[in-house]
Amino acid sequence: MTPALQKLSRIFRHTTPRDVLHTFETLLVGLAGGLLFEWLQLPGGLISGAMITVGAAAIAGRPMGLPPLMAHIILMTLGLSLGSMVTPQMLTNMAAYPVSIAILAVSTACATLGSSLYLQRVHRWDRTSALLAGSPGALSQIIMLANERHADVAGIAVVQTMRVIILTAALPLILAASGLAQHGGAPLRAAPATPLALAILVAVSVAASLVLRLLKFPASWMFGAMLGSSALHGSGSIEGGLPAWAYAAALIGIGTLIGTRFARISARTLLSHMTAAIGSFTVAIVVSAIFVGLVTLTTHARLSDIVVAFSPGAMDAMLALALTLHIDPVFVGAHHLSRFFFVSIATPGIVHLFGRPQVDADD
Repeated sequence: MTPALQKLSRIFRHTTPRDVLHTFETLLVGLAGGLLFEWLQLPGGLISGAMITVGAAAIAGRPMGLPPLMAHIILMTLGLSLGSMVTPQMLTNMAAYPVSIAILAVSTACATLGSSLYLQRVHRWDRTSALLAGSPGALSQIIMLANERHADVAGIAVVQTMRVIILTAALPLILAASGLAQHGGAPLRAAPATPLALAILVAVSVAASLVLRLLKFPASWMFGAMLGSSALHGSGSIEGGLPAWAYAAALIGIGTLIGTRFARISARTLLSHMTAAIGSFTVAIVVSAIFVGLVTLTTHARLSDIVVAFSPGAMDAMLALALTLHIDPVFVGAHHLSRFFFVSIATPGIVHLFGRPQVDADD
């Protein structure tokens, strides 16, 4: 038996009936929320509705969660859908990316510094916790680093999670209300592919995800599928994407997955750090808005694309919104992947240089 099959066997062997019920409940809550928000014709309703209802249920004490295998499938489905939006025309517009990505690096550093100073001066956080909470994206790496440095893990998790939740819920409404993003009641998507084309598309996307996984590439499940799908669509080899039901399931799934982040945060912990989270988020948004204006003046990218690309949220959430708001997924994906690298590479060094001295667990 191969290592992959052995791992899969262990997953099913340790799955209990209670785990199955919790997964079913999580999916049902996410489905109900997504369909409700879509029925109300709210921008990004499938994502934000699932996220908000699952998050609310988790805060209320319900055991919201999805097994890793299902999370990987959701992320790959999202990546495949994003790649199906790619056209040869989009690929020719990549010349402006180095300029905007360089500006994004400066924006990320300034937003992190501004949020960190706010948390230190206003809420009296220690430097290490403030720096980690102010770093946009790469949540899993940030939490691991917080554990190693004995920082305020609960506070960091609340600040980071609330930033994702607020952006995912508010950004579609703001963009649609301002006219910067189109919203016609249904998200933009490619026409369904033929069965043969869909089979090829799925096979290539899964293979690309597994290769990136072996290379330990960040967000490998989503970006691998996006890369494989983009290559096929960008070259004109494949036309069309997922059927409507699978596309909608991917959007509800990613919203559900984001909502489960509240499962490990108690209501008391959330409330105690709410002011810090909102204040830190506000500082990061103001700083990011300044650099959005700069990119608008120096490149030919659309303002709506720049806003989503520079929003200090999670990659999966922002890329999912790109689908629902008719945003260029290649532009957004390139920038959020770059931000992920900036944060993953730079944050440990910044914390080491400017954070408080690391203490041993026995101290």
